[in-house]
Amino acid sequence: MRVITGTARGRKLKTLEGGDIVRPTTDKVKEAMFSIVHFELENALVLDAFAGSGQLGLEALSRGAQKAYFLDANKKAFETVKENLKTTNLFDRAVVLNTDTLSFLNGTKEKFDVAFLDPPYQKGLVQSALPLLSRCCNADALVVCETDFTEELPDSVGSLQKLREYKYGKTKLTTYRKQEETV
Repeated sequence: MRVITGTARGRKLKTLEGGDIVRPTTDKVKEAMFSIVHFELENALVLDAFAGSGQLGLEALSRGAQKAYFLDANKKAFETVKENLKTTNLFDRAVVLNTDTLSFLNGTKEKFDVAFLDPPYQKGLVQSALPLLSRCCNADALVVCETDFTEELPDSVGSLQKLREYKYGKTKLTTYRKQEETV
């Protein structure tokens, strides 16, 4: 696993052992994901929820995001993200929290421009996180969800509107855009 492009291009990233802890995003899916968000990253505040090794947030920082929050409840994942941030020299633009994503989203005052949701598949975590994330996004924010290709996600959640679905083998990417809220 490596950073594809940007200031940390080519840097190898440490990953976690065991499929029960983490399922890293493949290079093919990661390249597709960053083709989707390419123009959204410059100076953005990014959320890498269910971070695992942190590769999505690291890629975003490498490509020009201003700051990234990395969330993972697993202590080994938390430590791995910190190691990868040091390896890529991106630690100064990161906030790494060893916390449950749903709890964080429920209590944070932060507003994100780009959010990546890549939780363990088939556990309903994206469906639980989206309503909370709807409150935590700036207007016009982009949310990218990575799920198993069989998982169905709603067309809208709060102020998030589904834009498109992309399928790559057994993986599906679903994008949402935060719409202006009407009073």
